[in-house]
Amino acid sequence: MIVRFAALVLLAWMLGFAWFAILLPQPLDGRETDAIVVLTGGAGRIDRGLALMEEGAAKRMLISGVDRAVRPSELAVQYKTPETLFACCITLGREAIDTRSNGIETARWLERRGYRTVRLITTDWHMRRAALELRQALPARISIVYDAVPSRPSLTMLLREYNKYLLRRFAALIGI
Repeated sequence: MIVRFAALVLLAWMLGFAWFAILLPQPLDGRETDAIVVLTGGAGRIDRGLALMEEGAAKRMLISGVDRAVRPSELAVQYKTPETLFACCITLGREAIDTRSNGIETARWLERRGYRTVRLITTDWHMRRAALELRQALPARISIVYDAVPSRPSLTMLLREYNKYLLRRFAALIGI
């Protein structure tokens, strides 16, 4: 009986991993939202957010998890973006140190501004866990759309992220 139960758990884990790895979230169209939130930590994330801001896809953008030493002018030069865009419309969030605190920082930022819709930008393999953290931190009245930046994650990266995702789902289930 114990062996059968363990086999069932292993099979469920394997099927879940197959779903997680094969059906990675995809980029979104250019629809408008009140705000854009970009989580730092992966290539192409900030580029995607800045391109959408320049297209007018949102009023404001939060870049969550920025190091305290980074200045807006440095990012403007690095990403070849006008400093005026950073001055008027982009907030550098410096409180977050991990995905969970990204969600908390984002929720506070959105609540202070009264926004109703937000576009979450992160890497495809990171999107499910980031979305889970953000959904837990936000009130239900705020609508989230997911815009994944495509990548080529390794099997190791996918396994690590899938297990983190499962642990956070379990922790959320028991109220942690």
